[in-house]
Amino acid sequence: MRSNSSTSMAHTLSFVSVRQSPPLSSNFGLTHGLLDSAAEQLMVQKDFQAAFDTCERGLESLLNAEQEDSRYGELKAALCIVGIQALAELNQWPGVLAWILQHYECPEKIPAKIMQMCILLYTKVGEQAMMQEAGNVWLCCPSNGRLAGFGTVAELYLLHILVPLGHMTEARELVFGEVGRIAFTEDQKQTALDIVENKENLSQEQPPSPSPNPSPVVVAAGLTTPQGAVIQKLEALLRLLNRGLSVASAGSFPLRRVFLAVVLLYMLFVRMDPAHPSSFPWISRLLQMLKQMWDAMFAPYYRARAQS
Repeated sequence: MRSNSSTSMAHTLSFVSVRQSPPLSSNFGLTHGLLDSAAEQLMVQKDFQAAFDTCERGLESLLNAEQEDSRYGELKAALCIVGIQALAELNQWPGVLAWILQHYECPEKIPAKIMQMCILLYTKVGEQAMMQEAGNVWLCCPSNGRLAGFGTVAELYLLHILVPLGHMTEARELVFGEVGRIAFTEDQKQTALDIVENKENLSQEQPPSPSPNPSPVVVAAGLTTPQGAVIQKLEALLRLLNRGLSVASAGSFPLRRVFLAVVLLYMLFVRMDPAHPSSFPWISRLLQMLKQMWDAMFAPYYRARAQS
């Protein structure tokens, strides 16, 4: 799956330029070099599998690093963002969330930018439900409420997960609950409420879509009615006449015209509702037979004119 490359590149470049003051230790220096290589493989060489493998090596190199150092979190997040992009390009998006959880252990510890990318990724592929539980756990974690990207995650979760999935009660609770108090202003709350109400109104106004294929029981019942029996006999008669006309001699040309006129008059004056579902298959087959008869009647005439 080709995801939004410009957005992903912007995220990647913003993390590649990790602060390098004070000087990097040996572990951080190695990891930073792997991050640069992964970004180049992803954006320049387009070797997505190599980029993902390099990210994995970079994450392994961080296992023995000092986690208290701020550069640890920046490098780890940057490697994960490049890895997410690589998995998306490899069409391995179903495993993105599980891969992130391998490195962050639980949803509450996932950085805000990575949570935003995961929501957008699963929205793009139409699998928002895969992020519903993780997003809810992340937003309900009190420590995440102090993060700079908390409001963006809450907005994406509301607009791209709860509303599309039809969870309107949960959407209202999010807006007017503790998450909404932290993430949204009063104007934003009103806007979110309007979106939820509009979605509900649209859902109520849309009639239930008809079944694309009628059930076998309904079709069978339609054929057992007196009208269905008459139509079946008429179809057999038309097929028989069509075969006779197709092998008839050229002298029967006026007879074919008369037969075609009779069929058209039948369609106009016989009491059969063309809008009724039971008439659709018969009308379709009748049109096919009329086309065959038309070819049988007029094709010799046009061929004779062309030869003359």
